[in-house]
Amino acid sequence: MDTHEALLTRRTIHEFAEGPVDEATILRGLEAALRAPNHKLTNPWRFTRVGPDTRQKIIDLGVALKTASKNLSEERQQKVRRKWSAPYALFVVSTVLANDPLRRREDYAACACAIENFSLSLWADGVGSKWSTSQVIRDPQTYELLQFDPDDEEIIALFWVGRPGTIPDPPRRPLEEVLREVQ
Repeated sequence: MDTHEALLTRRTIHEFAEGPVDEATILRGLEAALRAPNHKLTNPWRFTRVGPDTRQKIIDLGVALKTASKNLSEERQQKVRRKWSAPYALFVVSTVLANDPLRRREDYAACACAIENFSLSLWADGVGSKWSTSQVIRDPQTYELLQFDPDDEEIIALFWVGRPGTIPDPPRRPLEEVLREVQ
């Protein structure tokens, strides 16, 4: 798949199919992430691959947080558990926190670019992904589970990787609605 095709066809996957993802594909995606633009070459991104024990604890925490805020039924809790268990891999993407507020903003933007590079590389190889910003990423227990110091590093994404199940086709606004010119 060429770059333009990947850019125009990549979708956020909400339903993953079972099955492994080739580790070389994942590593190639991570290498692509490292090529994201970042001002002053700060390389602020950190990718933490979450193993099965910690992943289960994050899933349990996510279900507990959703249940507390939305009063989920047992059936809905099981649906969330299945959804979060389906992807082949889970990465937590974080950014190193700079002292300067402008640098923090630039570093966050660089991390967003890195996540997109990772997504596009995976997509070009037929692998789906989802960038999630659920309340789990802001919960202190998640930082404890991952052994992150929130004074030094901020979690910006749960990044799910796996075989696409259903590929959505959400509507996008036409270019005319988002493009403007100033003379």
